[in-house]
Amino acid sequence: MAGYIFRAEDIDTSKPHSARMYDYFLGGKTHYEVDALAAEKVLAVWPRAKVWARANRSFMHRSTHWLAAEAGIRQFLDIGTGVPTEPNLHQIAQRVAPDSRVVYADHDPIVLTYADALLRSAPAGRAAYLHADVLRPETIFDAPVLHDTIDLSQPVALSLNALLHFVPDEKGPYELVAHLVDQLAPGSYLALSHGAPDDDPVTTARVTELYRSSGITVVGRTQDQVTRFFDGLELVEPGVTMISAWKSEIDQPLTEVIDAEVSLFAGVARKVS
Repeated sequence: MAGYIFRAEDIDTSKPHSARMYDYFLGGKTHYEVDALAAEKVLAVWPRAKVWARANRSFMHRSTHWLAAEAGIRQFLDIGTGVPTEPNLHQIAQRVAPDSRVVYADHDPIVLTYADALLRSAPAGRAAYLHADVLRPETIFDAPVLHDTIDLSQPVALSLNALLHFVPDEKGPYELVAHLVDQLAPGSYLALSHGAPDDDPVTTARVTELYRSSGITVVGRTQDQVTRFFDGLELVEPGVTMISAWKSEIDQPLTEVIDAEVSLFAGVARKVS
């Protein structure tokens, strides 16, 4: 499938973007000076941001491997993809099952530009990309490329990794997740990671303000608050945990040993009916 082609002027380089800052924390090169400057300000008060990003990446590896190898999922919808960083979700899934089909969705033009160039599927499967806004779910579920790639009448793994802490309460994050899950068939799964308040409330407040001053809303949520996203679903063991504890026995290539106390919660749950 032909991907999206964006002109340089479509990419706003006047202010930082969370996906490009995340790329900087991961040591990538797909960001601009404005993103690097904003990320360095965060690192100055919260040096663990790089560990945080690697921990989240590691969870994506482990959860995708488990979903493909243990749950038998062959269709994946990854919303809030971020800048491609190998191995990407489809590469993890297709190592287990080459026929896995993956749709990526993101709203930052630079993400989709690089996705078009880098995300190449195994011949037996498929990887597709769409430009969409999670706050407008119809831009995802009404997109022809979604329906051309995955069959929503069959189970799908929905991945919302490091996304919902950018959705403030007034935007209805719990209702949003419930609506997304409602579009999926029974037997589908939700995989989710979410930033938590740091043990040091002063650091949490400073980091939150740094993001806000860059035009990015960020909300850390407690374990109970993150668990609410899975209401009505059947949680997979070990439930909603600190991110390093989720299926820590799964040994994936490029997965690092991560500080157990990194401020991220994660979980995976099954839609029973």
